[in-house]
Amino acid sequence: MRLGFNFWLGAGLTALVVLAGILAPWIAPFDPVLDADLMNSELPPDATFWFGTDGQGRDVYTRILYGAQISLTVGVVSQLINSIIGVTLGMTAGYWGGWWDDLVNGVTNVMLAIPSLIFALAVMAVLGPGLPSLLVALGLTNWSWTCRIARSSTLSLKSLSYVQAAQTLGYGDLRIMFTQILPNIMGPILVMATLGMGSAVLSEAALSFLGLGIQPPFPSWGSMLTDARQLIQLAPWVAIFPGLAIFLSVLGFNLLGDGLRDSLDPHMRTRNP
Repeated sequence: MRLGFNFWLGAGLTALVVLAGILAPWIAPFDPVLDADLMNSELPPDATFWFGTDGQGRDVYTRILYGAQISLTVGVVSQLINSIIGVTLGMTAGYWGGWWDDLVNGVTNVMLAIPSLIFALAVMAVLGPGLPSLLVALGLTNWSWTCRIARSSTLSLKSLSYVQAAQTLGYGDLRIMFTQILPNIMGPILVMATLGMGSAVLSEAALSFLGLGIQPPFPSWGSMLTDARQLIQLAPWVAIFPGLAIFLSVLGFNLLGDGLRDSLDPHMRTRNP
């Protein structure tokens, strides 16, 4: 399996975000919440405040580092929920067929017809703002694409000889699905999860920007952009650096997913020898 330029560039950007989140307690020069000093508000970037300060005198660089923790948590947990729901429904629908397949297809079509951000907004309106509600909302949003991929892959695999051999040996349906089929469909599922990470980071930023995500004073890239609306002309760095962090994170996950897809897809390997 040859990994292309997109993969390595995406892996580099993603590693940068992951390291920023993990090492934030050790490399951040200030506390993201407590170190607020109105005497230092709206200072431009300098040797002390690398990315400047916001309207409350908090270090923007520190808050971006801690904001990476929020983005990574949301991305990983929401995609884990999406993958569990999508793979379970898609694999069982493809293997069992019948009325269960019709039901899962119907629910999937309904979910695909609803814009993901609108659905997440509706869930957040019911559950209220905050990180747990945000994880649930995004976790229930984009499982339909994973479900379709799992279903189509299962349909193509269940008639193969090794699956039929397992049936002949008396393996139960669940054992066949999780030991014979699941390992062979993990490639496209992994690609979808990686691409979904970028979407989750963007959705978290959008919901936090609207006031339904991470609540102040905890640092979130989306809520930092909300605070920067009033300062965009006086202190543009307050908006530029969180926006750049969102851009690089989403770009990294998307490039990483594209690189994995190109490497795992035999058609792409044939097209790009």
